[in-house]
Amino acid sequence: MSYPSVRLRRLRRTAALRALIRETRLDPSALVLPLFVKEGIEEPEAVGTLPGVLRHTPATVVDAAKEAVSVGIRAAILFGIPRHKDAVGSQASATDGITQIATRALKDAFGDELVVATDLCLDEYTDHGHCGLVSGNGTIDNDATLRRYQEIAVSQAAAGADVVAPSGMMDGQVQAIRQALDDAGFENVAIMAYSAKFASCLYGPFREAAECAPRFGDRKSYQMDPANRAEALRECVLDVEEGADIVMVKPAGPYLDVIADVAAALEVPVAAYQVSGEYASLVFAAEQGCFDLDAAVLESLTSIFRAGARIVLTYFAVRAARTLG
Repeated sequence: MSYPSVRLRRLRRTAALRALIRETRLDPSALVLPLFVKEGIEEPEAVGTLPGVLRHTPATVVDAAKEAVSVGIRAAILFGIPRHKDAVGSQASATDGITQIATRALKDAFGDELVVATDLCLDEYTDHGHCGLVSGNGTIDNDATLRRYQEIAVSQAAAGADVVAPSGMMDGQVQAIRQALDDAGFENVAIMAYSAKFASCLYGPFREAAECAPRFGDRKSYQMDPANRAEALRECVLDVEEGADIVMVKPAGPYLDVIADVAAALEVPVAAYQVSGEYASLVFAAEQGCFDLDAAVLESLTSIFRAGARIVLTYFAVRAARTLG
């Protein structure tokens, strides 16, 4: 007896058929590799909660990028860790700051072959570990912070950054940065805004890697409440209106609904950050025999792209690219 209904299983019969009709395709060129670079070290340092991730020297960060480029990755984002930290994060905008040094090294080595993005924030550079300047009453001074972001953006662009990525979630940050870049003659430097950055517990390993845990309080007064979905879209819309070229949702995996909302509503590219806690969760679970790590990595990345992301920042970038072959 035959049934008139469509036989969807016909197209699942072989690997070749499944590949032929696949809706979401992974490509290494859509992945961005986060790279930590630290001032004052002679050799790379391991990060205990991020197995396989290193704090690099300016020399070894180029080697790490070479490995990434060799497997088809075309973009990296830099997180600098200075030797000296102070209340205003002065090293964030220094001409000889660690991020600026690393940016010049990468651009000298790769030119336009590698998109170099720079995290634009203060938490790695301040002695208090917050993303903005702290006022006398212990709150974050939004407008004073914007002025620092403008200085940092121009310094990073002058060092050769192709993309600056403001991650502090200050109100008006994209507009302020766009104005500063344009006024300084860097109209072609793009802004990838951390537009919907949630106050997540999944940032713990990153804060160890970047040595930037807050010394007091938390970041809930400027990062988003994980319970808010509609607010995330409003944040993204505002950033596009202010001049963002790319908007980002962070974290990625637990916020696929937000990624889908933003991708459906906006025409600009949507990025998603598979954050340190997502990475560590998969690595440690695989070490306990819960599943095959490579299969889990590709499945997790597929879900993020399927939700609507066109760019994914992930510590698995090189591993995923090698697995994809």
